[in-house]
Amino acid sequence: MSNKAIVLDANILIRAVLGKRVRELLLANAATVKFFAPDVAYADARKYLPALLEKRSVKSAAAMAVLDTVESIVRPLELDHYAGLQQQALQ
Repeated sequence: MSNKAIVLDANILIRAVLGKRVRELLLANAATVKFFAPDVAYADARKYLPALLEKRSVKSAAAMAVLDTVESIVRPLELDHYAGLQQQALQ
């Protein structure tokens, strides 16, 4: 595995559930790139996905299972891992 890493936001996590392309990209690159997402991105995805799924008439349980699977590829980062970086960005 290389030293490449990408941090994803909630929108990308949602696209990984709703679409095909993001999921394919994650799977295709999982062996060579480390993927991360802030824990709040997962919380946001879980908050907003049910309404989006309802609008698309998609069964929520199956789609949320996809998000759980994505979590095995895109590792969640807890606040204590990125809090310092967040403070630096605000300065």
